[in-house]
Amino acid sequence: MHDELKQIISQAMNTRFDFEQKLIQRAWEDEAFKQELLSNPKAVFARESGEELPKDIEFEVIQETTNKVYLVLPTNPAPDITQELSEEALETVAGGIDGCTVWSRVKSVCIGWSAVRNANNLA
Repeated sequence: MHDELKQIISQAMNTRFDFEQKLIQRAWEDEAFKQELLSNPKAVFARESGEELPKDIEFEVIQETTNKVYLVLPTNPAPDITQELSEEALETVAGGIDGCTVWSRVKSVCIGWSAVRNANNLA
């Protein structure tokens, strides 16, 4: 069970990374897109992912410079993987509902996971 859960988390993180890379590539190629991404990242993320984002989620885009590099340390999606799963979580693992329900407290992973379903729609 724990290996399955780790695989789901890993897949979600990879999917998020791929989506973010597409946004970065587009920002490098399109100055107007880059400015919009910097000034209103939540709207751009929602539009490009095709997902409606929760109101309590905040987005921030920080542009690195030649003299300053940022490391983003994501929230640990499974800080206590030894705890028992709820009935709702068990249904999810069994394929009953969307996997993001299990990880609702780790919204950044779920948003990335669900958003990348639509990442191929990026220009």
